[in-house]
Amino acid sequence: MFADLLRRRVIFLLGKGGVGTTSVSAALALAASEFGNTVLAMETDVRAPMANGFAIKSAFEPVMVSDRLYAMVLEGRHSLEEYLKLVIPARTVMRAVFASRLYQFFVNAAPGLKELMMLGKVYYEAERKLGGRHHWDLIVVDGPASGQALSLLKMPSAAQQTFGDSVVGREAGNIMRALREDAETAVVLITTPEPLPISETLETAQALNEIGIKPAASVLNRNRTRSFSARDIAKLKEHLSEREADYLARVARTELDRAKEADKALAQLRAEISAPVIELPMLRGISGGELVRALSRALSEREIEKVPVEPAAIRQD
Repeated sequence: MFADLLRRRVIFLLGKGGVGTTSVSAALALAASEFGNTVLAMETDVRAPMANGFAIKSAFEPVMVSDRLYAMVLEGRHSLEEYLKLVIPARTVMRAVFASRLYQFFVNAAPGLKELMMLGKVYYEAERKLGGRHHWDLIVVDGPASGQALSLLKMPSAAQQTFGDSVVGREAGNIMRALREDAETAVVLITTPEPLPISETLETAQALNEIGIKPAASVLNRNRTRSFSARDIAKLKEHLSEREADYLARVARTELDRAKEADKALAQLRAEISAPVIELPMLRGISGGELVRALSRALSEREIEKVPVEPAAIRQD
């Protein structure tokens, strides 16, 4: 499944807040780079948690994380202004435009224009070439929380209807076609086993299908697998005092209940989303770059069809 994702040009990762979407996005970008791809990781949160995890300074332009991995912040207003600079290259004119009250009003009033430009920036980078070949083998986008992400992905269709056969309308149509093209774009849904994230993930998958975007995969993050059974507990209790046995039984029951919840969540994802499920384990006691590297290793253990190259280390300075 991981190998199949690496064949795409762009991967969007979406999930409810708190399910680990940023960590999984960073891990996927790192794992892809360690298999020889030149990867650009984009995050939509201006607080830049992904940059923090990579131990780099956040920026609106690509910053090197390792030899084959770069990261940047994707922000609507900056993307719009960058696009306008391409259309109107004269710096003195652009400074006057950006400073004008009319421009400020236009940017704030135009429905979804900044969101459309964010997606335009993603596909601009996907098509950018250097020396006759694509500059990036893969772009990984850590999307906003599910509700905002759906609004973002719906925007090209709405903009095409609003702007019709204009420059903006045609650009929106191109972006919409790219989003729906399975060979070019993958949308991956991130969730954890708890009922609320699972429910929201299933709703997101349905909403995506309604606009013609089929999820390429879902990721069950922080999955809990059974490492013992009720029989194991009973056997161990024979060697413990009554007080110790009662405590062990309570802890074990809680862990078994969580494992059952994870089994149910996995079954729901497989039954209701017609896409493969990638399971990632619960990793306790680690965060930041250490968590990203551990998740990257977990992803790399999936079915990989490429021959790995020497891993590139994340910068620590």
